[in-house]
Amino acid sequence: MSWKIDVQPVGPLQMNSVLLTADGPAGPEALLIDPGEEPAKLLAWVKDSACTLKGLLCTHAHFDHIGAAAAVQKVHDLPLRCHPDDLRLVENLPVAQAAYGFPATQVPHCTFDLAEGLKIPFAGGEISVHHVPGHSPGQVMFLMPNQDHDPGCAIVGDCIFAGSVGRTDLPGGDFPTLEKSIRERIYTLPDETVIVCGHGPDTTVGREKASNPFVRP
Repeated sequence: MSWKIDVQPVGPLQMNSVLLTADGPAGPEALLIDPGEEPAKLLAWVKDSACTLKGLLCTHAHFDHIGAAAAVQKVHDLPLRCHPDDLRLVENLPVAQAAYGFPATQVPHCTFDLAEGLKIPFAGGEISVHHVPGHSPGQVMFLMPNQDHDPGCAIVGDCIFAGSVGRTDLPGGDFPTLEKSIRERIYTLPDETVIVCGHGPDTTVGREKASNPFVRP
């Protein structure tokens, strides 16, 4: 089994949407993670993958990560799966967009089932959900195990970046909580684990443990 992870920066904030694709038992399938902005680009991306879209997921519900979800849902009748602690962020989506000068979009249909330890079946394997709050109350990361001798991969949203960490001055943010999430949930992963961030380039657990100036091991 081999999974492919592609990243597409979207919107003025260049948020990294992630398309996970693989050959499943019934044919090629995909998961779209963080459908943030530019829905036409995201829909074309899914179509070009020649995969059946099986799910919409979000690492957290800040507007730049979920703003295009409702438009995607008009083509793919799938709920956006979120952590329950981000319910208020979802409900306040148009207000948050307006506050930052972005055009308001429709609130997506969501299921709030991304609980700690949940296993999401995908293409004959599983993706595990881990709660890593601090940037937002319901921030999660999606962890994929090693496959075909490749290192494992963690899709972390805005928890940690290459050389930085997620901001905690937004409603629901808390730096001590973020610090605990990074130390106990990310820095305990194998050093070779690839970290796919919500903005900017990929990094690795080992690189951030060695050089991230904001959270030390």
